Amino acid sequence: MQHYSVLDLSPISEGATATEALSNTLDLAPQAESLGYHRYWLAEHHNMAGIASAATSVVIGQVAARTKTIRVGAGGIMLPNHSPLVIAEQFGTLATLFPGRIDLGVGRAPGTDMNTARALRRHLQNGDEFPRDVLELLSYFDDVPDDAMVRAIPGEGTHIPVWILGSSLFGAQLAAHLGLPYAFASHFAPQMLEGALKIYLETFEPSKWLDKPYTIVAASVCAADTDEEAAFLRSSQVLAFARMFTGQRSKLPRPTFDLDNKIPDHIRVKVDQSLFCSASGSSDTIHRELTKIISNHQPNELIITGSIHDHVARCRSFAIAAEVLKDLT
Repeated sequence: MQHYSVLDLSPISEGATATEALSNTLDLAPQAESLGYHRYWLAEHHNMAGIASAATSVVIGQVAARTKTIRVGAGGIMLPNHSPLVIAEQFGTLATLFPGRIDLGVGRAPGTDMNTARALRRHLQNGDEFPRDVLELLSYFDDVPDDAMVRAIPGEGTHIPVWILGSSLFGAQLAAHLGLPYAFASHFAPQMLEGALKIYLETFEPSKWLDKPYTIVAASVCAADTDEEAAFLRSSQVLAFARMFTGQRSKLPRPTFDLDNKIPDHIRVKVDQSLFCSASGSSDTIHRELTKIISNHQPNELIITGSIHDHVARCRSFAIAAEVLKDLT
């Protein structure tokens, strides 16, 4: 494994506001940089009470302005929600302001419920438009002929690295066909991780963007000084997933010692399946569990996320994880 990185969903905790969540993101990013993390990615989600990164490119600009060397980007932008030209202009502007530091990961899902998806788009597109939109987006970042009718300014000639994100086999097939790097959303949908990586690695076609496959695997991490403390802190994320599965929209719940009595058994099974690719515990436990994930899937890079209610504890978790990951690279 070559690198380790951060995926920050800018969680809005119960009792807190979006203002505080975004402030926490801007506090965590420089810490992540000092801890040796390679990338700091943010994700596009809409109409979710517990996530503050909806205007993803805006937050990326703020993070990049408060850091110096760490790569900053989207993990990802839900491309069907947008015109490729608009995204090219947004990220072209970011790359012009922060040259050599901006990544763009794009996904096929809406990143929200269907009612919100309709509100986001003036015309709902079929998912089959995604490959065409990716190619259009790539063309805007390329060296554009002088007589081009449509250009992204800023954007053209920036050659921003574009990643395909996915939680199914489709993204793996597309990334391999186009010769692009691939990141799998195993932090919440690990079921097809092994199959997707296999397809990507076996069918990858070298391109002008990438000469050999490059994979990122995502994992949820909750690290603390003891296994017991980590289990308590992680209960917030478990509760959040349980509420999602029962149709409840809420901020990130406060942690609890009484988790078993708050989630029905059949919902807990779904939560555990979704959070299968994760590590929780003390430094030693995290080391053992991350070693297993890396050994099983052999990613070029591991990107970790963590939904912890208390910001100080969340920063501590990323610090503990960084020490472990330094030993695994």
